Amino acid sequence: MNKLLTIAIPTYNRAKLLDKQLAWISQAIKGFESECEIFVSDNCSTDNTQEIIKKWQEQLSHVTFNAHKNAENLGVMPNIINCYRSAKTKYVWAIGDDDPIETKAVPYILEKIKRYDELALLFLNFSGRNKTTGESVHPPTIVGNRWFDIESENGDRDGKAVFEHCFTKSVGAVIFLTASIYRTDIVHRALQNWENAAQNWISLAYLAGYCAANGRVIVTEKTYVECIVGVSYWQKEQKSALLMQYKHISEVLMKLEGSGYSKQYCRQMVWKSFQEANWKVLFGALRRWPLFTIKTVVPFFTLVTLSIFDIMNPRKPSSQLSIVENS
Repeated sequence: MNKLLTIAIPTYNRAKLLDKQLAWISQAIKGFESECEIFVSDNCSTDNTQEIIKKWQEQLSHVTFNAHKNAENLGVMPNIINCYRSAKTKYVWAIGDDDPIETKAVPYILEKIKRYDELALLFLNFSGRNKTTGESVHPPTIVGNRWFDIESENGDRDGKAVFEHCFTKSVGAVIFLTASIYRTDIVHRALQNWENAAQNWISLAYLAGYCAANGRVIVTEKTYVECIVGVSYWQKEQKSALLMQYKHISEVLMKLEGSGYSKQYCRQMVWKSFQEANWKVLFGALRRWPLFTIKTVVPFFTLVTLSIFDIMNPRKPSSQLSIVENS
């Protein structure tokens, strides 16, 4: 891994957006071409995505620019994970093809990863804007339109503690693709430890948490990215809301517990996810997919029950945890 940073773009049938984002990259990496690589993972697009890739490979012939077209559409998360698995540089930054990013983000990232050899995770702070109304948006737990309400520019805080704070405040923040830069060897280890991560809609939270447990963490004070809210890929999947609330977050928490996070913290987060769950999603799913919904939520409610027990009795480990993990 001679180069420092892979800038990867997972994309599908959005050639115009890809063209615009590659134009941004071409400007952002000026002066840093020898330190950066570009990678595009095309999820078997049927539009002119390949033409756009070829055009920019020719224009950026002095830059290492690789691309891969999947033989079939693998789904959104597998295509994102493919970006991380394909990276060979020291760090990998996967970005959305539609996310506005400041040009200054690239020199900032490179400066930090050069300065801090033990840096495992870098979160770029970001703002949110509703695509329909144009209004600023942010999680109810955050004051102001700056989704990470903590900064650790020198990476001198405990990495796990920083991640726990960010994850507790906003799950959406830690799974925002373009905000996260991972150390490649660590994220590869994380993916080896969870081979089915691509089947979980919020597995990026696990990747961030795993990295945070294995090195320095930086969260920027300045915002470098804008998140366009209301167009997330998972919102287009019919069962995504049910799975994320009643299955995927629990899976992530169990994986985090196995990666060095305390049982008490993970159980408290399970309880928090139960308190914040949208019951309309559950009842709507029961009407549409009764058997699938029951199969999905029973392990979740079992884990919630065990979590309440563990919270109230922190010194008494629950021997039934494996039932939930293996269900």
